[in-house]
Amino acid sequence: MTILKNYNAFDGIHWETGSTHNFFKARGFINPHTGRPYSEEFLLGVSGGIVMGYFSFAYEGWDPIFALLTRNTFDPMDKMLSRLGVVQTIKQSTKADKALKNLQDMLDDGTPAVAWIDIFNTSYVGSSDTGGIPGMSPVVVYGWENGHVYVADRATQGFVLSEDEFVEAWGKVKKTKHRLATYEAPDENKLVSAVTAGIWDTINLFTEKPPKGGKDSFGFNAYQKWIKLLTKPKTRLSWEKEFPRGVKLYAGLRDMFTRTSTFGQVQGGADRRPYAVFLREAAEMLNKPALNQVADQFEHSAAEWEKLTAIGLSDDVPLLGEARALLGQKRDVLRAGGTDTGQAITEINGRLAEIKAACETDFPLNQEEVEALRERLAAQVQVIHDVEFEAVAGLKDSIG
Repeated sequence: MTILKNYNAFDGIHWETGSTHNFFKARGFINPHTGRPYSEEFLLGVSGGIVMGYFSFAYEGWDPIFALLTRNTFDPMDKMLSRLGVVQTIKQSTKADKALKNLQDMLDDGTPAVAWIDIFNTSYVGSSDTGGIPGMSPVVVYGWENGHVYVADRATQGFVLSEDEFVEAWGKVKKTKHRLATYEAPDENKLVSAVTAGIWDTINLFTEKPPKGGKDSFGFNAYQKWIKLLTKPKTRLSWEKEFPRGVKLYAGLRDMFTRTSTFGQVQGGADRRPYAVFLREAAEMLNKPALNQVADQFEHSAAEWEKLTAIGLSDDVPLLGEARALLGQKRDVLRAGGTDTGQAITEINGRLAEIKAACETDFPLNQEEVEALRERLAAQVQVIHDVEFEAVAGLKDSIG
């Protein structure tokens, strides 16, 4: 049994790009254009970059779900690795003992391994509010010793799971059950084409028919759809119908914040800031300095997204402002890591449950105030639309 003694790769933030960044860094893979490890921002751009996607779902017995997409979700990890010419070694077994032997072999070779585990229900995230639904996501395993497994997952330090907990989380879903992967270094001859393809993905996801889903669910059409659903209460799936005053509205406002500010992110801004960092790297790699101005525009967009979430969970409404602060605190506690992470998150979730209950019995805004809130949200969504319309146009001009 082995712990990689020199493992020190804990920078990754998002599951797919973060785990890949951590693995590449641990292996010492260097981007020849920067002389540094491949940044997570670079991997975000290559994987397809950012997007605007609007979906909502309602299931009996559950809060309505506002699924706001901020980054490419069309096979981003496979796309990223393929574009970079990364050779993968994948081992998978239905039997836990064989799978653990595969893990041991990789660690004995001196390399960490990427494993897909149920991160929503691990001890280090504390009490879960997913109702037991698994969230299979990649983490980097850098040790297995004395009945404990050491993983890097979105925190600035590693988490330690018991072998039993790890094996259970590792085997939750058949498709990824006991899967392990290791990667060879990216092909340096493919970096420019990978960057270019990633940029075009972003342009097309904003402006063209998406690979899947309705055309009004992605890109600039999705912004206009959202505005309509906020301001036209009689429209099918309007916020008046899907997220009416009370706990359902709270759920929508909460999801708007988490999807743009905590979903695998250190800070808010709907992934626009890391994308701006990618564009600055791309400007140098492609010798296209105009991309720096586009990066400025996406940083502007990030600030406008933050204004949107501050309107939704406003400090002017103490209960909602407290919810926003607690959700941000959960993100920061997980990012810091440590042995008390799960307990701290459980305590925060307890207070969030109380806030949800209060919204169900005595929502802090009356109907007239709710309607005014929706109008303010719609106006801010239009601002974001306009900023990003200019940004994407500049992106297309710069790369074309």
